[in-house]
Amino acid sequence: MPYLIAAVVFVGVICTVDLVLTLGVIKRLRTHSELLADRGGSHSDAAAEMMAPKGSTVGGFSAVTLDGDAVALDLLEGPTLVGFFSPTCEPCKEQAPEFVKFAEAMPGGKARVIAVVVGDADLATEFARPMVDAAKVVVESGNGPLAKAFQVDAFPAVGLVDEHGVVLDSSYRVERLTALAAF
Repeated sequence: MPYLIAAVVFVGVICTVDLVLTLGVIKRLRTHSELLADRGGSHSDAAAEMMAPKGSTVGGFSAVTLDGDAVALDLLEGPTLVGFFSPTCEPCKEQAPEFVKFAEAMPGGKARVIAVVVGDADLATEFARPMVDAAKVVVESGNGPLAKAFQVDAFPAVGLVDEHGVVLDSSYRVERLTALAAF
């Protein structure tokens, strides 16, 4: 009988320890979920690493759009929405339609929106087709002049720059650009 009591007490202690550890894991998962939900702030550290950070000035650039128009830093006419996408990036495929919606609502229209699709020319051109009516679309391979000028390290990356090339805001999701609300 004393062995049975000892075994029941031992199992009870093990179950109590397991319950405490499980509650600790659940608390940690909730904290982790909150951190992930907050990660995409308009200018979080992760967003700042994707392209030139807020307040910095982009480098000079010059490129030609799919429509044959010139795009350059000195041709910016005011606050300009800029988006960088890759046709092989799943988040880019999700964000491209959102970018087009914001681009269509941008004051100044297509003249104040630049979409840059980086990748293989054929894939990038096909990916860019839905954006052509809403933005000046540039297709670049590898680290082209716009990607270098905006210091793009990851995709998707979106930003708002003024006519002097100063980054007003940057993120990985267009709806997180708080500076966009001013327009």
